[in-house]
Amino acid sequence: MDGTLIDSMPGALRAWADWAAEHHVDPARMTGLGGLPAVRIISELLPADQVDAGVRRIAELETAMAAAGIELLPGTAETLATLPGDRVAIVTSCTRELLASRLAGSGLAAPAEIVTVDDVARGKPHPDPFLLAAERLGADPRRCLVVEDAPAGLAAGRAAGCATLAVGATHPRHELDADGHAPDLSHVVFHVRPDGISIGPR
Repeated sequence: MDGTLIDSMPGALRAWADWAAEHHVDPARMTGLGGLPAVRIISELLPADQVDAGVRRIAELETAMAAAGIELLPGTAETLATLPGDRVAIVTSCTRELLASRLAGSGLAAPAEIVTVDDVARGKPHPDPFLLAAERLGADPRRCLVVEDAPAGLAAGRAAGCATLAVGATHPRHELDADGHAPDLSHVVFHVRPDGISIGPR
């Protein structure tokens, strides 16, 4: 969702900056941790006995700032209008509560299926979130396309057996191991057919 469909980075960055200041964490230590579930990030930064409280606090901060400056990324509205809702899932490393706040702030309607970090025992870069999304859609993961902006999400998609499309500018292109690359969804077009969906350059 974030960095792929919407840009919620202004609010998220403020939330994490406030969190780091509260927990006396050097923000430089968070470099390269984007796209991972908050519990994974915080486990890298705090002692084990402080992780649960740290996760609760970042959830509070991110939810409070969820609607701050959220923008739809180019091509998002057109893509979601083109694709049948029952063949699309949002798969995100944020919580269901935070996802609901960000969707509300963006004005996007939720697709038929949503998988959050609350739904799986292992989040990205493990394949579990995308495998669950494919199962809920009734689709073979090998016939699914994962659209991601972060290395962890792309790694999860590949591990699930899905095709991958890297978008966005949140990470350098050389860090995005994917089957295809596009600046954003406005640069690709989806063709819906009875037997599947194809994608090509716009």
